[in-house]
Amino acid sequence: MNMELSLIVAMGKHREIGKDNDLLWHLPRDMKFFKETTLGHTVVMGRKNWESIPERFRPLTERQNIVLTRNEDFEAEGAIVIHDFDELSSVAESNNDKKCFIIGGAQVYDIALKSGQVNEMYVTEVDETFEADTYFPFVDSSGWNVEVVLEHEADDKNPYSFRVKRFWR
Repeated sequence: MNMELSLIVAMGKHREIGKDNDLLWHLPRDMKFFKETTLGHTVVMGRKNWESIPERFRPLTERQNIVLTRNEDFEAEGAIVIHDFDELSSVAESNNDKKCFIIGGAQVYDIALKSGQVNEMYVTEVDETFEADTYFPFVDSSGWNVEVVLEHEADDKNPYSFRVKRFWR
């Protein structure tokens, strides 16, 4: 893969990322960071993640959207559908993109991490625990460099404090 494969995720204190195919919190400042970081790049998500995005926001604007699914009949208007992670590099590179973001859900994160090709992660750590049915896979962070790129205290629009860490290797 000739492009940088990055991952972006927001999780609670126990790696929780979702419940009932929905987010666990509403943090406009983190959503702004997500948009600023992924704008102009390819974003890759699973079918359930695609379906969890309200239709009026699909596809994510100013980004090439790729949906990874085992369902051979699945169609996603405005997105490219692939059925194998190995197809990703040729599809994303055909768009001359130098950076591709894995944006979830849990199964797609797991596939990407196990591929060994992820060389950067943006991880939002929300300072709260949540009831969840979907969790981010465990990542051994030894061997990764880390820096905090954003810290935000809870306020009237963002009910939880959070920080965004960038990991790279």
